[in-house]
Amino acid sequence: MRWYIPLDKRVSSTAREVALFGVLGGLTFAAKVAMMSLPNIEPVSLLVMVFAVTFGKKALFPIYVYVLLEFALFGFGLWSAAYLYVWALLAFGAWLLRNMRSPLGWAVLSGTFGLLFGLLCAPVYVLTGGPAFALSWWLSGIPFDLTHCGGNFALALALFRPLHRLFARFCPCG
Repeated sequence: MRWYIPLDKRVSSTAREVALFGVLGGLTFAAKVAMMSLPNIEPVSLLVMVFAVTFGKKALFPIYVYVLLEFALFGFGLWSAAYLYVWALLAFGAWLLRNMRSPLGWAVLSGTFGLLFGLLCAPVYVLTGGPAFALSWWLSGIPFDLTHCGGNFALALALFRPLHRLFARFCPCG
């Protein structure tokens, strides 16, 4: 006689997904915090793409767990409004390209996102400070966007394929 109930009998699929996406959002946040000493080099873009390709629209759950953790630790600022849409834009772009097999293609997508990150955040600054403020904010951040581009490119080139295989194998709930 078994003294335990197999996991699949105790926990519903929905509960497993809630737990999985909570953990993935937390891991995304922890990975970013672990890399904070490297300016604008972060694993978030890579993980957002992997989540989108692996989980489809359910990728929004770990993405917004990550965003909420950002708000909880770092508070709210103008950047907060941009975080509500920029990661979803990247997820949508990755989902559109979900059949792409080339690691180089994923690296280009991630690098392009890093390069355009400041521009993608600029609409918030247009609304709060006007077009001239948004333009000056974006232009002053281009050196950071270049670093973001390079870091995203390298991380995606090296890690997209193995991470996608891992999540597809162990987390096939998408």
